[in-house]
Amino acid sequence: MELVKNIFFNTDKLIQGANVKISYTGKLFQENSEEVFIHYGFGDNWDNVTEAPMKKTELGFQVELDLNNSNKLNLCFRNSNYEWDNNDGQNYIFNIEEAPVSLAIVENNTLEMPRRLRKSYLWSKKIKLAVYKAIKYFPKLISGNYKKKTEDSNQ
Repeated sequence: MELVKNIFFNTDKLIQGANVKISYTGKLFQENSEEVFIHYGFGDNWDNVTEAPMKKTELGFQVELDLNNSNKLNLCFRNSNYEWDNNDGQNYIFNIEEAPVSLAIVENNTLEMPRRLRKSYLWSKKIKLAVYKAIKYFPKLISGNYKKKTEDSNQ
């Protein structure tokens, strides 16, 4: 997903607590910088400011970041000569969405519940097998075409 020209993410949405891969093909990449660093922070006040080296690839400079539980990701880029790409002084700012609440219900299960589930699963398998055999062999029994295999007929 491209949220801003020359900055791409490997996901459609930035979600709190997620790991995201960022690809940068902006000014510093186009000017053939050998090293580019991402300078980033979170929230309205650039909390937890960090700088990380990016890996140069044919697709641009790339890095993976872990998003924290903030509502914004702020970033800019610099090369080893301290030339900056900071969106003309505006920085690159992206909204981070809250992590979705899981729909799964967590129950305090004891060992008794899985045993009961296992027993019911085994009984359902036994019933299915019995029904299958009845459907397959019952018509042969009624018509009289059912013959037991004997050792003589196998030779």
